[in-house]
Order: sequence, then C-alpha cells, then structure tokens
Amino acid sequence: MNILNLISRSMGALLVLICISLPTQAADDDTLTIAYNVNLPSWDPTVGLSAVNPTIQSIYKSVFDQYIDQNPDLSFKPGLLTDWSWSDDKTSISMTLRENAFWHDGTPVTVEDVMWSLERAGNPDTGNPIQFIWGKVGEMTADGNTITAQMAGYDPSLFPWMAFLTGYILPKNYFEKVGAEGFEKAPMGSGPYMLDAFERDGFVRLKRFDQYWGDAPAFETVIFKFVTDASSRVAEIESGSSDITIEVPYEQFDRLAAVDGINGVSTPVSDIGMIFLNDIEVMEDANVRKAAAHAINKPVIVDRLLRGYGVPIDTLQAPEYMAYDDSIKVAYDPELASELLAKSGYSKDNPAKFKIQTTRGFKPKDYEMVQAIVGMWRKIGIEAEIEVYEIAKHYELRASDTLAPAAFYNWGNSIGDPSTSTGFAMFGPSPHSTWDTEDVDGMIGPLWGEADEAKRIDGYKKVDAYIAENAYVIPLLQYVQPILHREGISVTPHVANFVLPQLVTKQ
Repeated sequence: MNILNLISRSMGALLVLICISLPTQAADDDTLTIAYNVNLPSWDPTVGLSAVNPTIQSIYKSVFDQYIDQNPDLSFKPGLLTDWSWSDDKTSISMTLRENAFWHDGTPVTVEDVMWSLERAGNPDTGNPIQFIWGKVGEMTADGNTITAQMAGYDPSLFPWMAFLTGYILPKNYFEKVGAEGFEKAPMGSGPYMLDAFERDGFVRLKRFDQYWGDAPAFETVIFKFVTDASSRVAEIESGSSDITIEVPYEQFDRLAAVDGINGVSTPVSDIGMIFLNDIEVMEDANVRKAAAHAINKPVIVDRLLRGYGVPIDTLQAPEYMAYDDSIKVAYDPELASELLAKSGYSKDNPAKFKIQTTRGFKPKDYEMVQAIVGMWRKIGIEAEIEVYEIAKHYELRASDTLAPAAFYNWGNSIGDPSTSTGFAMFGPSPHSTWDTEDVDGMIGPLWGEADEAKRIDGYKKVDAYIAENAYVIPLLQYVQPILHREGISVTPHVANFVLPQLVTKQ
C-alpha cells in the first residue's frame, strides 16, 4: 500500500469517528427520524396478535385514529368521537362522530365506518384478541352523526378500551374494496400522518396529512427506523443518523444526555416489568412460587441495573392505576424463601428447576434483570434456565398458553383500569393469561360487569392482595422510559410509553 492510499484511508476513518462522536442535525429539517425498538408485523391495528402489542401503538396512532384519545398524562379526550356515554339503565351506549374527519384519500369518515369497525372488532371470526370487549356491542342505529348501540352487558372499561388496544376506526368502503391483503399493502387511516413507504423489517416513512382534523404536526415527513438492537439505537442518536431514540440502556442514557447536542427526557410510564408464572411443572407448588417471589431484591435491581430508573412494585397495578394499593407488599426475604423451598424438599443441593423466558434488548436491561434474578434464585435453591426469544414469540406462546413456567414480560396498561392489568393478565379465559385456576377466576369474574365503581375497585384490590399472597405472578417494577433526542426539537413524553411524532415540535 502506498503512502497516499494510507493517508486517504486514515483520513476517511477519522472522518467516520468525528461523525459518530458528534451528533448532527438532520439534513432535512422537515424530516423526523425515530430509531424504534420493534418491527411492525402488520398494518391492521384491530385484529391479530400484533394489534395487542402496546409497543407498536405509536406507529398505529400516527396513521389511524381511535374512537377516544388520550393526553400525555393519560386523561381522556375526544378522538373521532366527540361525545360518548352509557344510558341511565346501563343497557345502551351513545356515541357522536365528529364532522370534520377525513380518510387519507379525502373521503369523509362516516357513522357507517364507526359501526362497521365495531362490528368487525367484535366478530369472533376476525381474530381480534380483545373480541370479548367489542363483542358486547349489539345492534347499532344512527341518527345523523350520533350512534346508539344496544349492549349485551355493562362493562365499565368499554369506553377506556376505545382509547386502547384494537380501539381504532378503519375505512369500511376502502377495506371491503381492497380486502385484508390489499389493506396490508396500502393501509389507509384518518390520522395525522399517511403512509408513504414501508420496508418490512426496515422502516416506515410517513407524510403529513393536510386534511387532518386536529392540530397539524410540525414535521412533513416522519421515518420510523426499526432498530431492534439496543446498542445500535445508541449509535443512531450518537451519530446523528436519527433524531430520536428510545429504550436505551440507562447508563448510555445518562452518558449521552450529558453530551452537547443531545438531550434526554424520562418519565415513569404505564408499563410494568413482571414475570408470568404458568400453572405447570414446579409452579403448581405454592412453596416454589412464593420462594421465587421472596428471593428477588427489587430495589437492588432498580438501583444497580437500572440506575434508579424504575419503581419497585408488588402488584400488577402501577401507582397511576385506579386500583393501586401500596399496602400490598411481598418482602425480599431470602431466609423465608429457603424455608419455603425446604418444605417441598428443595435446597441448593437439590434445587427446584424450571425454564424462564425473556427478551433481550427489547426493554432496557431486560435480559440482565433476568440474569440477576436467576442469580438470586440460585442462592436459595432454584436453578432456572434462561431462554431468549423475540417479543413476537412471547405473544404467540402466550396466546396458545404454552409459555415456560416463568416468562419475563412488560405489561402495558395505558388506561389504568384494573381490568386491563390484573383482569386480563390473571383471568383464566383471557387470551393474555397464563395462570388458570378457579379461585382467581371466581374472584375476577363478577368484577367484569360490576356497576358500582367503588365496589369494583375494592374488589380488584382484594384480588391483587390474594394473588400476591399466593405468588401467582411476580410483579417487579414500573418502568421509566428513556428518550434521547437531538437539540432543536422538543419531545413530549407520554405516560402510555408512546413516542408520538405529532407531539414532537421544533424549537
């Protein structure tokens, strides 16, 4: 190699290092690029397993509108519906559609779209995992922009669900014209952005929809880059390749938030980290379950692994949820854990054995947390084998009730209703539950249609206390979402763990 080539290559390498170490503003100031932590498996926000993945709702909410929307603090506000209410006798509901909403092809959103979307969501043949919510909506009639629907039963969480998973309105005529496959290729919504390009496992590029009924977003173009590796997401913001990145390791968050040109924002969100327990193998032994719960030092995990970015919890209710009860405690007590195992004949010499499944890099330190927990278990006489899988595999196994005896997961509940946390996670007939025992089902069952709100909330608190006492699930912590972004923009954090481009502004 001659000296000129050597100098040329050295200068090129130096330039690369400079570009990596100094964040740069995007070349197009009207384009916002987000390094996102998951792929988008489907464009249908209403049916299929991907529809109930809380993490991809940021993309759905950018393109589609929900019946009811939420502010960043989780308070409810009008979406495509401007008014909604139950009748006094709780046998019917009334909904009013806004008049100034349009689909991305310029045609108006109609009451027929609303009624068709509700019927489709409630049809058991469509494969909506939340069908049992929407299936309670019966015969619907329209008078102008007001829809009245007869109800098969009272459900206090119905309207909150209209701001949550699968609660989207789709275009009836367009969907019926192109079919499910055609819609997957060319989805259409009424949200602030419309699809411009999509490369599966690569990126989504969106363009601002100028006929959107709400406030106009600040950016003309939004790109969601699918970057599932956490270290790669760090590189995206550090090199200036992306304007925003999320779910990075907290030590990297602290480091980069102190770098000139990069800002950090974090907030406790509605996601909780927990360990599903499946009522199979050694988990049928109450002593093993309780020992596993008492052996975990949650404050140490939060302080050492998450650098304080988390809130230890002992129930499936986060502090912002309606039924949170801070009197429910599962103490860290390794001595008690050892005693419980000994009652069932287990010890460090004869350990209880099972598999625990987890994602790796989906959430900050998810795999490392499980490693730490497995180490804590080993000290008392539990040997757990770690199996790593993608989040999509978790949904598949959970839907078929074939998860391992233990499975780490982050549960999202942006509406804060206990039915969408304890209810769906622990009620046997729910497609999201892995624990199926008559005692829990008998406690939760009557609460689904309880019209007395105080009685309903108190009932869920009693369920949570009972679940904690019997260690049917192991809640760990409430997450804090780390968001890094370049200077020159302002990012509004959302307690629902969303990163919504329509809430990003230019400074």
